[in-house]
Parts: sequence; C-alpha cells; structure tokens
Amino acid sequence: MKMNEYEAVIEAALFVAGDVVSLSALADMIEMDKATTKAIVNTLITRYANENRGMRIIEIDDGYQMCTSPACFETIKKIYTGRERQGLTPALLETLAIIAYKQPVTKGQIEEIRGVNSDHAVNRLVEKGLVCEVGRMDTPGKPILFDTTVEFLRYFGFKDTNDLPKLKEPEMDGQMSILDI
Repeated sequence: MKMNEYEAVIEAALFVAGDVVSLSALADMIEMDKATTKAIVNTLITRYANENRGMRIIEIDDGYQMCTSPACFETIKKIYTGRERQGLTPALLETLAIIAYKQPVTKGQIEEIRGVNSDHAVNRLVEKGLVCEVGRMDTPGKPILFDTTVEFLRYFGFKDTNDLPKLKEPEMDGQMSILDI
C-alpha cells in the first residue's frame, strides 16, 4: 500500500467507528508498527487542521476519533435533530470534579469533601457515562471506587486526565483544602 492508501483506510475506519479507536487497533488494521501508525494519524490531524476541513481527528486516551470541527458545529446543529446533551448541574459538576482529581474515589470520600449525600450525583454521572465503577477498596464494607471514563475525556475535550487544569492551592491560614482530604 502507498502512504495515501494507509491514510484513506485510517480515515475510513475512524469515520465508520464513530467512537475512539485505539492506536493498537489502527496499527493492526494497516499492519504497521504503532510509531508509524501514529505518524500517519498525526499527518492526518495536521492536514485536517491546516485545510480548515469540516472534520477533525482528535486523540483521546491512546486512541483517535473523528469528529465535527468546532467551527462547523453551530451550523450543523441547525439540521441535526438528534438527542441534545443536557448540561451538568452545579452539584454534578462539583461531584465530577472531585472524582476527576481524586480518582479512584469512593462515595464516602466524595461526601466527606462535599459535606452532603452524593448518591444521586454519582448515579447520574454513571448514567451519563462520565464516571464508572473501577473496583472496590480493600477496607471493611468494600466500598465501590469510581473513575472518569473516555466519555468524560470526550465531553470536556481532554486527551487524557493529565490535561485537567492544574489546581491552585488556596491561601487558607492553616485550613485544609480539597486536596488535603
């Protein structure tokens, strides 16, 4: 295969998938090593950006996804009749932020930070696919541990959790902050 054929196959795979496709899967598909495959995908990413195309390829959690260009979103939204994504309430955002920065975390730890019962908020975030159960803590009662998901990364436009904004330590005259808990 020629280079433009590899690019075409990767484009088609990302388009058809409609979701994140791992670098490993793409490399296996075109029978190339990961480094070469990553270079091909990065070429496509650059080309799409430079040519001001209606589509973009974004990197999410060691994989790639094709999506609509942000510049085209408002226009496309006018004809798209799909289910609209409901926003997140302040309580859901607060709970999601705690999970994102403290993961893996239990409901009890979330409630200790928030100071209120968080069952509903955590359950709603699980329903929305932004967080998921990742295991149980090895303590009495074996509480469930929660982490963010790939959908969380996609929702906020992060490549991985290292892209989370860095938190500033508040000046609190000896009081504890959310990071101390």
